[in-house]
Amino acid sequence: MARIDDPPRRGKGICAMRGSCGRTSMFGADLPCPDDGNATEPEEKLRELMTSVCGPSYTLPDSVCCTYDQVATLSDRLQQAAPLIASCPACINNFRSFYCDFTCSPDQSTFLSITSTQRTTEGKDAVKEIDYEVSTKFKQGFYSSCKDVQFGATNGFAMDLIGGGAKNASSFLKYMGDLRPGLGSPFQINFPDNDDSQYNRIPLSCSDSNNINARCACADCPSVCPELPYIAPPSSGKCHVGAVSCLTFSLLIIYSVAILLGITFYSWKQALRHRQRRYERHALLDPPLSPTAASGNTNGLDGMIGRGGDDSESGPSGSIHFRLGRGASLLDPMEHLQPKQNKINAALRRFFYRLGLFCAKQPVVVFGITALVVALLNIGWKSFSVETDPVRLWVSPSSEAAAQKHFFDDNFGPFYRTEQVFITQSESGPLNYDTLDWWLKVESEIGQLESESGITLQDVCFAPAGPGTACVVQSVSAWLGEDLEQWGEDWQSRIKDCASRPGECLPPFGQPIDPKLILGGAEGDWLNAQALVITWVVNNYNDDRVAPAEEWERSLKTYLADLSRPGVTISYSTGISLEEELNKSTNTDVKIVVLSYLVMFLYISLTLGGGLPPYVISAFAHKAWRAIIQLGVLLRIVKSPPIDRSTSSSPSFSLIPTLLSVNSKFSLGLFGIIIVLIAVSTSVGLFSMLGVRVTLIIAEVIPFLVLAVGVDNVFILVHELERQNSLHASQGVNEESQSIDSEGRQLSTGASLSAEERVARAVARMGPSILLSSVTEVVAFAIGALVPMPAVRNFAIYAAGSVFLGAVMQVTVFVSAMTLDLKRAEAMRIDCFPCIRLRPPIGLYDETAPTDEGVVNKFMRTVYAPFLLKKEVKQLVLVAFGGLFLFATIGIQHITLGLDQRLALPAESYLVPYFNALDDYLDVGPPVYFVAQGADVPTRHGQQQLCGRFTTCMDLSVANTLEAERKRPESSFIASPPAAWIDDFLQWTNPTFESCCRVRRRDPTVFCSPRDSERLCKPCFEGEEWDATMNGLPEGADFMRYLKQWLISPTNEECPLGGQAPYSSAVKLGGIGENNETTLVSASHFRTYHTPLKTQNDFIEALNAARRISNDISKKTGVKVYPYSLFYVFFDQYTHIQSTSIQVLSLALLSILGITTILLGSLRTGSIITFVCSLVLLNVMGIMGYWGISLNAISLVNLVISLGIAVEFCSHISRAFMGSGNGLINLDKDQNKKEKDERVFTALVDVGPSVFSGITMTKLIGISVLALTKSKLLEIYYFRMWLTLILMGALHGLILLPILLSYFGGQGYSLEDTDEDWVNSQMRRNQDYEYNPFRDVDQDSIMSD
Repeated sequence: MARIDDPPRRGKGICAMRGSCGRTSMFGADLPCPDDGNATEPEEKLRELMTSVCGPSYTLPDSVCCTYDQVATLSDRLQQAAPLIASCPACINNFRSFYCDFTCSPDQSTFLSITSTQRTTEGKDAVKEIDYEVSTKFKQGFYSSCKDVQFGATNGFAMDLIGGGAKNASSFLKYMGDLRPGLGSPFQINFPDNDDSQYNRIPLSCSDSNNINARCACADCPSVCPELPYIAPPSSGKCHVGAVSCLTFSLLIIYSVAILLGITFYSWKQALRHRQRRYERHALLDPPLSPTAASGNTNGLDGMIGRGGDDSESGPSGSIHFRLGRGASLLDPMEHLQPKQNKINAALRRFFYRLGLFCAKQPVVVFGITALVVALLNIGWKSFSVETDPVRLWVSPSSEAAAQKHFFDDNFGPFYRTEQVFITQSESGPLNYDTLDWWLKVESEIGQLESESGITLQDVCFAPAGPGTACVVQSVSAWLGEDLEQWGEDWQSRIKDCASRPGECLPPFGQPIDPKLILGGAEGDWLNAQALVITWVVNNYNDDRVAPAEEWERSLKTYLADLSRPGVTISYSTGISLEEELNKSTNTDVKIVVLSYLVMFLYISLTLGGGLPPYVISAFAHKAWRAIIQLGVLLRIVKSPPIDRSTSSSPSFSLIPTLLSVNSKFSLGLFGIIIVLIAVSTSVGLFSMLGVRVTLIIAEVIPFLVLAVGVDNVFILVHELERQNSLHASQGVNEESQSIDSEGRQLSTGASLSAEERVARAVARMGPSILLSSVTEVVAFAIGALVPMPAVRNFAIYAAGSVFLGAVMQVTVFVSAMTLDLKRAEAMRIDCFPCIRLRPPIGLYDETAPTDEGVVNKFMRTVYAPFLLKKEVKQLVLVAFGGLFLFATIGIQHITLGLDQRLALPAESYLVPYFNALDDYLDVGPPVYFVAQGADVPTRHGQQQLCGRFTTCMDLSVANTLEAERKRPESSFIASPPAAWIDDFLQWTNPTFESCCRVRRRDPTVFCSPRDSERLCKPCFEGEEWDATMNGLPEGADFMRYLKQWLISPTNEECPLGGQAPYSSAVKLGGIGENNETTLVSASHFRTYHTPLKTQNDFIEALNAARRISNDISKKTGVKVYPYSLFYVFFDQYTHIQSTSIQVLSLALLSILGITTILLGSLRTGSIITFVCSLVLLNVMGIMGYWGISLNAISLVNLVISLGIAVEFCSHISRAFMGSGNGLINLDKDQNKKEKDERVFTALVDVGPSVFSGITMTKLIGISVLALTKSKLLEIYYFRMWLTLILMGALHGLILLPILLSYFGGQGYSLEDTDEDWVNSQMRRNQDYEYNPFRDVDQDSIMSD
């Protein structure tokens, strides 16, 4: 190196450098010589070359400081950058002017200063470092004209390639001036700041609409883009008052005001009643006035008992008969009627009576017919098949997203399969020498990995340049190679430089790699990245051609599963992983599900039979207590035993085996469970025969669901049969017919009706109730089949079929089994061993056993029902449930949409940490393709509908709209510039790019290959008109001919606009013309990327935004456009699930209203049931919001199921309420109120215990076992939802429903068929509860006194 000792000449017309002084090495570039001589007039040859190189906006000077060879070298270097920025005339012309001034300006010395030189191989001094004093105005203008120019092939910006991703003008010029091969400089160029710079060229502006050499299109110049209408981000626009929503705030105000008004009204009524009582006490103490007083006052005796014949004014109760109790109405046929019958109920009772009688008398026939039907339907198991494909499981084939996916796969090929690995290190990031060196070796081994049949990555990978070429592997190895040692200590600089300038570190497959794709969690600090991300892209097919890829993926999965390194976490996924793990998850909870079945079976078996009656248990407890007291006396702990005042004889301990063995209904309970399993099996056979495929979730959940539903009917039938046994007793039976009932009491005189008759009456009484609940459940499940998701629809179909078949068999086959079991018990035969017959112990039945009842029954009759029907309690309950409704409404607002795929995986699945790493470290969103159909692309209008890089493109063309949406990512969820194939193709034909579109000079109809020499070829449009206004661009047949060539042209450094790598699958050609040549573009897509999507809501909103954008484009351009991304098919359901939920649930509620109204014979009662079921539904939805249960197709079906099961909690009590009516009419307000209270009391006493023990406890015990499940899907969407459903159903069915019935219930009727039955049932009914209309008044009076 030599310093310049003598100061160079400076001034206008004086040069600073000129010519070439050679190279510093054999492979180096030619370097200019320092030269402070005068500028010289250019030759014509040089002038022509400068005109071509410097562009139309450059005015040639009269004299220059350059040679022809210098300009030729400059031309070659500009050719590398021109394809990247040629779409924006301002940028490329500023670029040309900038370097032409640097090379040839006659005033070089005024803004160039050579600061150091170097010796070349020829022994000459050449420029080594130079200062280029560019004015601030030009710096900023130059940078502004280029900073937004896009390069579609990489979905990025040209600035990433020509300026190293510079964010300001200084960084831009520094990058271009740094000594670096490629787009860098062959010597160092510095750009010092100098406000007095003599370089005063005015930069071209991309928004200059009057200059064709400057104005750029919208895609490259945001300032000329039309402004899109404002679209609010999804997170905005929600009304809030402080921290709560406006709806919550309003409801809180309304609820508070309602409670305040209620308290005020109650206080006013109490004060009024207190004043009236004080007046009544004074009236009783004052002497009565004369009846003949002139004042006509009726105080005194007449005033107390009334005058005249209007009995309605007699006493506070309004009717003297009302005070006589319930039986008084039987004694006054003039004022009251006989029991009223409901025609539908009577018809149903007759039907079920006949059905029950037939099944009871003909058990063999029933068993035979059932076995035959079941066997025939189970033949369908031959067609049994299990659906495991996630797309076919969770995506409706008729959905819009499914149709779009099918179109995309058919026209552009299925989306690639990806094999992805995340490498993280706990102590520090993975970017350390040892970890990188280890991983590069691992990656090299994966590249050579072979499957069992010898398939390698090269056989199945996606190779953009064609088979046998480099595979697409996105990894840090693309920058470092396979051997880290080659970089030595400079490996960190290499990574940093490549991350900053990915265009200079092209991988073997030729496309720049966004550092966010391979360095996770870096946030711009690439050397401190938290994860290495490695992605292999593999070809995908929808047919058997995918088998080799799947085979290699299995080998890769096995290899990665065995891979380990201390301190390093390896999270991975392959193309086959998700489907395999989803299928595996269904096998992880078999033990839990079976345990749940066993617990329910054990509970049913123990509670279904009578076991030990309460009076026997009480007697034995009394004996045990006396024995303890006697022991205390003997030990002198107790002074003397208490006096035993009991007079009844105590049963012997020998009674226990007899009671347990005979009264047990273990075998009957087992038979009931077998019926449920047979119903499920038959349903599978039936629907398999009809082509409905099974999902593995069906195998786990439906047996449990049907068991939980079906057991209720078993309990109700058995309990009603016991009631019939206790009702129908008569005198005179022989010893052979002696029997004991379910509580161990001998039917003292034998049954007055045969076993068949009692069973028939039990079925007649409970059959309509079973019909009501079963029909409602089946309809609810069937409505769930309206959900289009196949897995859910199939689940609903199988559930509806199983519940229907189970209900049919329970009122037929189970009735026959119940009859046989009753005969067994009455014959004193042991359960499970009916061949063994016992004799009752001697003295056991010497006297009638006390009429004890079960603990639940007694609690319901003596404590719960009377307490619930108190006026104050009813009012408090209504207030409490109003608060629960408010609580639920708040929770509903927090329900989210979606179904995290991690929930469907086993907890120990290797995909769970992979998905966690995907969320934590990958900062790039999924790709999205906007598919365009229907544009006549060979015509200029069709091109203008799509393009965005020419000034005559439509303002809101496809490309321009996507670019405009990219600039508001908070609303559009689009992060990257679109890869517009039409723009890159048309730019490829630009004649200034001599290495792109080339044809033979002798025969322009023949295209040149990349290996043809330059002297044989010329640019396709050389010498023809071609500009940014689309003048001279190909149309018609020429367009199609050039397009076909472009799609097979390689993408390389000589021509980065070649279409083979980035666009070979982006354009679908169609139409057949002459010589079988394609004549049109049938479809094409514009690729871009979403912003990083982390939550389920992000994915849903991204899909909604993409569809909104597509619809806007279609309306404005007339081109049919739709978006496609891999996740759209799975999230399509959420675009309409809210409206679908409202429709399905509303339809289910309407069906409940219709069914209950018809079968109960009362619109009011049916409306109450529907209202209560809707409250259950709302409360379940409220808990969903609090408990993290999202709304999706699974939870929607569970909501429909909740309506069906909620009917169970309501239907039996409601029917008992309607059927406990005494047929009285013309009751006044107080009488009607009392009559409804008594009917509610009767309903709670009659069926309340069955609802509690047979419905609530059975489901609760069974579902509680699911809390042990390891499957998050079962835990969240089945355990949590069904637990909520059971608790809410029980609360509303046993608390709120009776109160609403007592206020608004419909007029009742009698369930008995004859007057005799009705009278008999009334006389036998327990009379512990006595309604006293004066009780509260008297107590209040005493308290006030």
